[in-house]
Amino acid sequence: MKDRIEAYLDIETTGLSPNVCEITVVGIHLCNGDNTDFIHVVGDNISSEAILEALADVEVIYTYNGSRFDLPFIHFKLGVNLAEIFGHHDLMYDCWKRNLYGGLKAVERQLGVERKLTEVNGYEAVRLWWRYINDYAEDALATLLEYNKEDVVNLKILKDRLLSERK
Repeated sequence: MKDRIEAYLDIETTGLSPNVCEITVVGIHLCNGDNTDFIHVVGDNISSEAILEALADVEVIYTYNGSRFDLPFIHFKLGVNLAEIFGHHDLMYDCWKRNLYGGLKAVERQLGVERKLTEVNGYEAVRLWWRYINDYAEDALATLLEYNKEDVVNLKILKDRLLSERK
């Protein structure tokens, strides 16, 4: 039997409103049994085609607050409704059922999920992007990509912890 391909997805943006803000990074962690892959789509390379290509063969996308932020933002900016194309599971609601509230980092702290880039948050992610764009600071982009990757990989850890509690 073929393993189910799961994707964990998180975006970085220049702000909270898709009307005036842009998507800067799309991070996708693909898991097929023990096989994993990580894809970043960045800046001008972000398109519906690039995201759909990265998600080829995926059955379900996992996010944290993705039903209210990530997927609607992608739909508004790129015209692709990932929730209609793929199964979507927003882990935030599983957290709420277990009285785990707050953003992803707050939930991670409550569950003891470790993080390397503890000083980076969503606000700092926006600043890193603009440092990269305005100052050509490759180190800022590298930090932003590492921050996004940590978010996305931790979604898998979060899902595994939440599912193990149900057993």
